[in-house]
Amino acid sequence: MENLILFDDKSLINQLKPFTYTRPIADFRVGILTIREKWEKMLQAKVSYHTQFYLSDKFKCHFANVNILVNASIIPDLALVNRIKQLPLYHALYNGDTVIALKLDATASRMFLGNQLPDQLAIIDWMEPYTQIKHIWDIFTLNDAEIRKDFKMLSEGRKSQELGIDNRLIGSADDLFIEEGASVDCAILNTKTGPIYIGKGAEVLEGSMLRGPLALCEHAATKMGSKIYGATTLGPHCKVGGELNNVVLFGYSNKGHDGFLGNSVIGEWCNLGADTNNSNLKNNYSEVKVWNYAANNFENTGLQFCGLFMGDHSKSGINTMFNTGTVVGVAANIFGAGFPPKFIPSFSWGGADGFETYRPEDAVDAAERMMSRRNIELSLEDEQIFRTVFEESSPYRNWENNQHNSQNSGG
Repeated sequence: MENLILFDDKSLINQLKPFTYTRPIADFRVGILTIREKWEKMLQAKVSYHTQFYLSDKFKCHFANVNILVNASIIPDLALVNRIKQLPLYHALYNGDTVIALKLDATASRMFLGNQLPDQLAIIDWMEPYTQIKHIWDIFTLNDAEIRKDFKMLSEGRKSQELGIDNRLIGSADDLFIEEGASVDCAILNTKTGPIYIGKGAEVLEGSMLRGPLALCEHAATKMGSKIYGATTLGPHCKVGGELNNVVLFGYSNKGHDGFLGNSVIGEWCNLGADTNNSNLKNNYSEVKVWNYAANNFENTGLQFCGLFMGDHSKSGINTMFNTGTVVGVAANIFGAGFPPKFIPSFSWGGADGFETYRPEDAVDAAERMMSRRNIELSLEDEQIFRTVFEESSPYRNWENNQHNSQNSGG
């Protein structure tokens, strides 16, 4: 088995915040699987990470005598995987200035990851198309194609659990795959627009209406009467209700009640209160801008439809309204009437009427309580990540002088 190291592209770490605050890029979920899981399956490899220093205690890096190093922001496809398999030792695939993959011994691997190119490295130009996550909105814009690719990989040569007779299937049964142990009752499933994957232990409650491409990962659940359009992914242990359209929830997050969520990405351990809604289209139909941590300013996405981006452990109270292209950091708590700002820094507590700082010890306590409900313990490594993110995000919490907090555009 190959030893695969997925390394964070340093030029993209700030670009992909708030999600890189708490995870390597390899653990982004796009489609049914995370980027790491895709590489594991396609390369039949043992995977570790090279990521930011403060994340490395939780996401460790392991070296072997021979290592394949892959840029974690790049999503694998068959042509690229086959070319990487053929790489000789001390060779690298590049596309322009972008490093795609290298094959190195342990010493040379450490040199490269320490920003030093080994002398014996030979460069091979990769001119074929490839898919890369460069912006946070790429996660939902690429989700349609990635669900289809992952569905084919996960279902090929396998037999689906039968769909119960109390359900209605519109479209081909070949585009529906239900893992053993999943439960689907009195639902309408439409595969005409794309495949539907229902993972092990997932639950589709009565009256749910599901339209592909759609993925319910392991132990995810749709509440009664849910209306879910593709391309949507519910990560492991997510629970959703109301209306969703082209949304990716990484895992362990809840939107359990009525309300609309569209063209959005939600991290792990988030909770959207009852009747939380987001705008995904501006009233004047112009392109949406979102906060960019790398530029320290708002950036044009080039998209007409763009919703909410929420970092891990953030929450919204009942009846919260999010504007088009809102970016929420890690461990924020948003509540109250009116539209909150389009950029909400990590560890913020408040809403449209103003914010105060959410103390990290209080955020840790809340995280421990939420995670314990799923029988998961907040680790010491997780606590240290909380505290590091709190310090790193502190420049954004200058409430009196932070002018970008007042930038609201109509939704």
